[in-house]
Amino acid sequence: MLKLGFNEATCKENSTVERDLALCEKYGYDYIELRLDMLKAYFENHTMDDLKAFFAGSHLKPFAFNSIEDINFNTPEQWEKLVDLFTFGCKTAEAIGNPYMIVVPTMGPDMDRKTEAEVFEDSVKVLNRLADIAEPYGVKLSFEPIGDRRWCCNSMRQAWEIVQAVGRDSVGLTVDCINFYMHDKCADLEYLRKIPTEKIFVYHINDCEDLPLRVLDHCHRIMPGKGCIPVADISRVMSEIGYDGPACLELFRPEYWAMDAEEVIKMGAACCAPFLKA
Repeated sequence: MLKLGFNEATCKENSTVERDLALCEKYGYDYIELRLDMLKAYFENHTMDDLKAFFAGSHLKPFAFNSIEDINFNTPEQWEKLVDLFTFGCKTAEAIGNPYMIVVPTMGPDMDRKTEAEVFEDSVKVLNRLADIAEPYGVKLSFEPIGDRRWCCNSMRQAWEIVQAVGRDSVGLTVDCINFYMHDKCADLEYLRKIPTEKIFVYHINDCEDLPLRVLDHCHRIMPGKGCIPVADISRVMSEIGYDGPACLELFRPEYWAMDAEEVIKMGAACCAPFLKA
């Protein structure tokens, strides 16, 4: 049975780390994926001990930090800035027992012109460099392909080939419903069975509006069960292959950001519940 998780992107414009923690505890979430930008804001008025104390006394536990983005094809200046944020995340993760850091390929107007060989070579190199930093902190990397062609790695097949080549226990994959759908409308759902369960670190649950793929974007995410993604089928396969971690609700919908965060978090728990038993 899948557990219930919450990704802070869902309320990132109408909430704070403090409020997300309290509301997720109130509505029975098991895990939370904290955002690094929201953590930076949290630490302006709180200490690491405050965060550790919350989790020590809560059913809710940290799961994955979101996210280190645009990891590919960096200039030296971009790489230095990325590593600064990544190291901040690793130090915080070690302190509070957060096991995963989600890392995301690069998005840009020229990414669809990169060859698979170029993306493969660069991704293997970069994931190894990041793993070298993360492993001493006990942090694992969860590489997330983004289904939109604007991102240089956009299929589960491509991401799995990269992770296999990296060949480290500390590097695995994130499965995200909408990213899986945006690539080919989940035409190859059974591909998930080819990936060893221990290499799937994170599962993001969401749904989307029924729009052409050329139009569909992340702002069109909606609550699970409200759209056209076969969320039940994806969740069933995840359970059947032995994944028993959280299904983390991750949405980027402006309509939800305009609502009260408590209403969104309460609704999210109710909408996810049917899929946890899939």
